[in-house]
Amino acid sequence: MNSNDVITADGQLWGARFRSPTNSALKDLSRSPARYFALLPYDIAGSRAHATELHRASILDADELSLILQELNSIEADFQSGEVHQTDADEDVHGFIERLLVERLGKLGGKLRAGRSRNDQTANDLRLYLRDNARALAESICELQDALLEQSERHTNSIAPGFTHLQPAQPIVFAHQLMAHAQSFARDIDRLQDWDRRSALSPLGAAALSGSAIAVSPELSATEMGYSAPCENSIDAVASRDHVAEFLFIASMFTVNLSRLSEEFCLWVSNQFQWVELDDAFATGSSIMPQKKNPDVAELTRGKAGRILGNLTGLLATLKSLPLSYNRDLSEDKAAVLDTVEALSLIIPATSGMVRTMTVNVHTLAEQATHGFTLATEVADWLSRRGVPFREAHEISGELVRYCEENSLQLHEASDEELARVDARLIPEVRDHLTVDAAFAARSGYGSTSPKRVEEQIARLRQRTSAQNAWAVSYTGPRA
Repeated sequence: MNSNDVITADGQLWGARFRSPTNSALKDLSRSPARYFALLPYDIAGSRAHATELHRASILDADELSLILQELNSIEADFQSGEVHQTDADEDVHGFIERLLVERLGKLGGKLRAGRSRNDQTANDLRLYLRDNARALAESICELQDALLEQSERHTNSIAPGFTHLQPAQPIVFAHQLMAHAQSFARDIDRLQDWDRRSALSPLGAAALSGSAIAVSPELSATEMGYSAPCENSIDAVASRDHVAEFLFIASMFTVNLSRLSEEFCLWVSNQFQWVELDDAFATGSSIMPQKKNPDVAELTRGKAGRILGNLTGLLATLKSLPLSYNRDLSEDKAAVLDTVEALSLIIPATSGMVRTMTVNVHTLAEQATHGFTLATEVADWLSRRGVPFREAHEISGELVRYCEENSLQLHEASDEELARVDARLIPEVRDHLTVDAAFAARSGYGSTSPKRVEEQIARLRQRTSAQNAWAVSYTGPRA
C-alpha cells in the first residue's frame, strides 16, 4: 500500500475507502502465517534504512529519527525474546511492526510509512533474507566439503571399484569417488556467488510500482543495507521474482547432488557392498528388527530433495502468467523459500556429520576393486599402444574376458598358451599391465584417479573451498 493508507488499530495497513469490514474468510486467507515472521529482522533493517531516507527528505527530524530507530531496535529485541507476538489482527509482518510503533510512539509511529509500499517492503525483505541465507548455505556446504576432504585425504591410496551403469568398470582410489561429489558441491557454491552478484540490488524506493516521491535516494539506502545499488526499474523491482526462482534452482541442484551422495551411502552401507560403516550417532535402528542399522540421514535427505524440487516447480508455475507489476500471487514466494531453507538447515549438518564420522572398509574395497574384470580396458589400451587399432584391441580384450569367464579365470591367471589361443598378439608382457598399480600409473593425466593426481586435486579444492568460505563469512548486509 502507499502513504495514503490509514493506520488502523488492528495491524491492518488499509481500509478507509471500504464501507464494510473484511470477511473473516478473506482475513484468514490474507493473513501471513507465523513462519513468515522469520522475515522480521529484514523488515526491521529495511525500516531503519527507510527512516534514514525520510530524515534526508525532511519528513523526520533528527529527534524523530532517533526515536524511531530506537523503537525499531526494541521491537526486534522484544520479538526475538518472545515478549511480543503476532496477533490475529496483524495481517503481516509490516502491519505488526507498524502497530507496535504506533502503540509505543503514537502518531510518530505512523510517519514511517511515508514514501514506501508493502510492495517494495516485501520484495526487499525476501531479497535480504535470501542474500543472508545464501551465505549461510555456502558456509554449511563448506562444512560438508571439509568433511569430504578429510575423508579423501585418508583414502588417496584406498583402492576401490569404479562403476558405470552400477556395474564394476575400472579401479579407482576411493578418494577420487568422494572428490567427484565434492567438485559438484563446489560448483553449487559458485552458483550462489554468481546469483548474489545479480541479486545485490535493492528494491526499496520502488514503492508500489512507479518509484517514491519521497524516498528519492534509493542508492543511499541500498548501500546502508549491504546492496551494491538499487534496482534499475521500479516496476521490475516489485514484480520480478526470477532471483527467488534462481535461488530455488541452486538449492534444487545442490539437493540433487546431495541426493546422489545419499544414494551412494545407502549402497555403500548395505550388506551387499559393505564399503562403509556408519557411526552409531548418525544411524538409526528398527522398532522390530534388533539387528538393523539404517542410513536414515541419507534416506531423509533423498526425501527432502524431492520436496525442494517441488518448491521450485511450484513457484515457477505461479510466476508463469503474472502481468506486471505486483500481484498478490507473489506472496507464495515466501512459502517456497522458507520451506527450502528450513529443509537445508536440517539435512546439511546431518550429512556432514555422517560423512565425517564414517569408517571405510578399505580391505573390502580393495578385494572388490578387480571383480568383474575391471582391468580389461588395460588390455585394450596396451594393444592400442602397440599399434593395434582400438576397434580390434577392444574385440580382442572382449574375447579374453569371455574366455576367462567361461573358464573361471581372472585376466592375469590366463597362461601364455591361453593368451595366445585368444589372439597371437596377447604375449606374456600384457600381464605386467594387469595390476591396479599399473592401471593407476597409466592414468597420470590431470584430473585422473592416480593417487598423486588425486592428492593434487584435494589441495586445489581445499584452496577453493577456503576462498568460498571467506566469501560466505564476509557478508555485510543484515543478518537474522
